[in-house]
Amino acid sequence: MSPAAVPLQRIPVGVVVERRKSSSPWADYVWRGVAVLPDEPDMEPWTALREQDEATLFYAGRATIDLYRSETARYRDNLTSGNPGIWVVLSPSEGAWPYSVAAATADPAEGEAFTEAGANLVEAVPMPEVVRDAIEGFLAEHHVEQEFVKRRRRRADPEALARRTHEGGRE
Repeated sequence: MSPAAVPLQRIPVGVVVERRKSSSPWADYVWRGVAVLPDEPDMEPWTALREQDEATLFYAGRATIDLYRSETARYRDNLTSGNPGIWVVLSPSEGAWPYSVAAATADPAEGEAFTEAGANLVEAVPMPEVVRDAIEGFLAEHHVEQEFVKRRRRRADPEALARRTHEGGRE
């Protein structure tokens, strides 16, 4: 495994999921991630936190936000967006609950990449202040500004398109 593939910092979080009664005839409930809690709560996954009207909030389980030196520009863009978020990923499950916590990330591109599977539920939820402070500290320590270098096209070589002799001697 290359050093770039190893996270330099891991932030544990708890994932909160909402189950809401669906108005669709094809689904009983609509599920979505709604929050992350700093650290990991001392409770079992899928513990009901609150019930109101036709919605129930559950503590769905734990996840870790992995921070990599190579992605610091994306973390910085997330923090300076005005509405920093954590992307929560829920994957279909065959167990007692229809979804399991697959990941949580502060990298917007990685969050978007999780949508390509099609079956995952991916939600951007507000970033807690404690997590924001940890990511800002990581950026202060590891971010190196990369200068943008515009590539220049090479001019076309008109002789490259001329006929060449094949190995067999034929043209």
